[in-house]
Amino acid sequence: MADHHHHPPPAHEDLAAVESELWRLENVELTTVGIDIGSSTSHLMFARVHLQRQAQALSSRFVVVDREVLWRSPVLLTPYLADYTIDADVLDEFVRRCYRQAGLERSAVDSGAVVLTGEALKRRNARAIADLFAAESGKFVCASAGHHLEAVMAAHGSGAVAASREEPGVRLHVDIGGGTSKLAVLAGGDVLGTAAVAVGGRLVALDGRRVVRVEGPAMQMAQAAGVPLRLGDQLSRTDEARLVEAFVEVLLGCIHGNTPPSGYPANLLLVDDRPLHPRPTSISFSGGVAEYLDEEGSVPGFGDLARPLAEAIRRALGDGRLDLTRRVVRHRIRATVIGASQFSVQVSGNTSGLSGPTVLPLRNLPVLYPRLDLSGAVSADETAAAIAAAARRFDVTGAEDPVAVAFRWQGDPAYPRLRALAEGIVAGLRPHLNSGHPLVVLLDRDVAQSLGHLLTRELGIQSPLVCLDGLTLQEFDYVDIGDPIQPANVVPLVIKSLLFAGPTSPRSDTGLLSEGVAS
Repeated sequence: MADHHHHPPPAHEDLAAVESELWRLENVELTTVGIDIGSSTSHLMFARVHLQRQAQALSSRFVVVDREVLWRSPVLLTPYLADYTIDADVLDEFVRRCYRQAGLERSAVDSGAVVLTGEALKRRNARAIADLFAAESGKFVCASAGHHLEAVMAAHGSGAVAASREEPGVRLHVDIGGGTSKLAVLAGGDVLGTAAVAVGGRLVALDGRRVVRVEGPAMQMAQAAGVPLRLGDQLSRTDEARLVEAFVEVLLGCIHGNTPPSGYPANLLLVDDRPLHPRPTSISFSGGVAEYLDEEGSVPGFGDLARPLAEAIRRALGDGRLDLTRRVVRHRIRATVIGASQFSVQVSGNTSGLSGPTVLPLRNLPVLYPRLDLSGAVSADETAAAIAAAARRFDVTGAEDPVAVAFRWQGDPAYPRLRALAEGIVAGLRPHLNSGHPLVVLLDRDVAQSLGHLLTRELGIQSPLVCLDGLTLQEFDYVDIGDPIQPANVVPLVIKSLLFAGPTSPRSDTGLLSEGVAS
């Protein structure tokens, strides 16, 4: 007779413990903070993010499945010192006060993102501001947003990019901040091009009616329009209206064309890489000025021209000068970073290319994601052009800091295709290579070793090389790459992704959030 062993069922507490442990293996919850520091306003937001392991067996990748905003700060007028640099001490106290009011200790925050725009990008300010978060440097992403990147961030964070996936035609999204307006042309969930024009609600600051600050672009437009504008003078309502109308003329001229209207300086259009076709059929707004477009009575003024500028834009929409269908976005000035998700990925050394042990570690590299179809023939010229365009979107064309470039490889790893990709990488990243930065290439398929050999042995790249595969990355990711772990010879990576308040891409696990802060 068989010997039957009867085991008592596990206790309820044991089952609960097992289920809890299994849940923790597949799920991660992060508390994250997003800090937006612009030249006009600054604000902060805490959020809780739930990441879940992808369904594939043994996958180490996690995707965001839920996010919840926990606390939003009031909007702070970015503090300045007498030399017109940002007062880092006041900003530090603001951040500390936000933590206290939210009831959170710094140690309780798992990750974060700091976005710096406008005057906050001045080198001496950027260093002082970065020092405020030095203790969290391993957990935080610090994104310096120039005109192109800020335009893309505003379009994503406002919800305009996501909305464009579901609507026909082409949308123009305009983020009107304190010092500039950022324009982004959108279609089918993609940003086709961006521009920036020196029109904003805080180019002139007032104490009552007395002018206490005037930015250069405001003086240029005032002179072109014949409006007297000097520090210390009283600005009459009539002159204010004429000045604001000049702002709107410049903005409309750049919306409808590629230059400011006749009579205004051409340098008011700061950057522009928008395509000539297709032309937009609808328009949406975000930014501090957009707060007044629909909520004139409920939003306080800040001693500037934001409210009258919004009123003038509303008139232009009504009288047909701005003859695009207006669409309302989900977020305006409050579309700021809610933080960053992060997850670790290990890449086998057997399929990687490293030029030597001293090239690593590397920290906080922005990921350039060229828009390329690598399923057919690969063109070196098209690859180089796509990398250059991605660098412009990220505002890293100056080669001051190292970057990573990521590709999603499709098709077979035939020599001519890999050789063309390698040639395109070298040409597209030439400014960075000339600056002595390492060449960091990240791929999803197992072609890193072959590509690394082409780059070093055939194309003679002398820069330190990091070529890794098995990674799925996208634009606006940042990576930390650690030292190889021995004896397994794997390279640990942490991928940090700036987060929107809601899903913004088909992958739905990452995305930027910028509600068009005044900048």
